[in-house]
Amino acid sequence: MFIIQLTFSDNKSQAKDFMEGHKKWLQSGFDKGIFVLSGSLQPNAGGGIIAVDVSKQEIEEIVAEDPFVIENVVKPKIIELAPSKADERLSFLLDNRL
Repeated sequence: MFIIQLTFSDNKSQAKDFMEGHKKWLQSGFDKGIFVLSGSLQPNAGGGIIAVDVSKQEIEEIVAEDPFVIENVVKPKIIELAPSKADERLSFLLDNRL
């Protein structure tokens, strides 16, 4: 499982120019079953995504395809998390990984 932190860069003002492409990229990740959660980092600091069922190399390649990353609107940080315990509401994220 990966936590992807997308922190706005100095090019934050260009976000509106690439928002449609970013939204399509996000939707593609959800459609493929890779992204299970996304949202905004507060206050207005960027975005965050939780991704599952991919390797480190695969998620790096996927993140590199985000128009926000390509156009330097955000700086990505990929954090690998090996969950060992989850509340039952999130147990679907474990998929027998314990």
